[in-house]
Amino acid sequence: MHIGDFTMDFFSLRGKNAIVTGGNTGLGQAFALALAKGGANVLVPSIIDDDGSTKQMIEAEGVRYEFMKADITAPGAPAAIVDACVERFGSIDILVNSAGICPMAEVLDFGREQWDATVAVNLTAAFEMSYEAAKRMIPQRAGKIINICSLFSYLGGRWSSAYAATKHGLAGFTKAYCDELAEHNIQVNGIAPGYFATEITTKTRSDPETNKRVLDHIPTERWGEPLDLMGAVVFLASRASDYVNGHVVVVDGGYLVR
Repeated sequence: MHIGDFTMDFFSLRGKNAIVTGGNTGLGQAFALALAKGGANVLVPSIIDDDGSTKQMIEAEGVRYEFMKADITAPGAPAAIVDACVERFGSIDILVNSAGICPMAEVLDFGREQWDATVAVNLTAAFEMSYEAAKRMIPQRAGKIINICSLFSYLGGRWSSAYAATKHGLAGFTKAYCDELAEHNIQVNGIAPGYFATEITTKTRSDPETNKRVLDHIPTERWGEPLDLMGAVVFLASRASDYVNGHVVVVDGGYLVR
């Protein structure tokens, strides 16, 4: 292929079908909408009831939206979700493992129950969703798996040891699956968001001392907005990233450089 063959259509997701776990709230909603704006149909499995806002935004882009009430940690749920995507849309081309939890407590107050729940959602479910998607992607010799990692894929996690451990694990899983699936023309990458202004960071942002500590560590001097992540997920889901594999794209305003 010659460089003259490149067009902006390389970024188009027209005709593609995507699953975004937890895609009807928080950053997951931004990922789902970004894919829709790129032209993809989107299926969102979530334990949180759909209030209709995601459906409205995605269908306004002229693509199809399906919501599936599902617990991705339940036995058989990942297979059922992938099957539903194929049945409703015809294929699965893109998987975004976005669902995650982050219970917080000091070391001696953080027990096995919180640990097991975090591992189940953040790591085991991502593996099972990817496994089921790969079974469909290998025969079609095409697919994109995007794992939503974190700055805590690189850092320690004060009061969130299980979260940090699972996000480190997810980054490693991304590289391992890349190593095995690349020969089937499947790209497996990650996105590591930094500090973003979402509902779950409201308490941190509202505390002047904590807010200042975070901002002092960000060269961009502001918290990220969900909009800041949307280009990264479209790129990794598109043909434009076909030679990007096993990589975790950090979107943090420069946090890790300080």
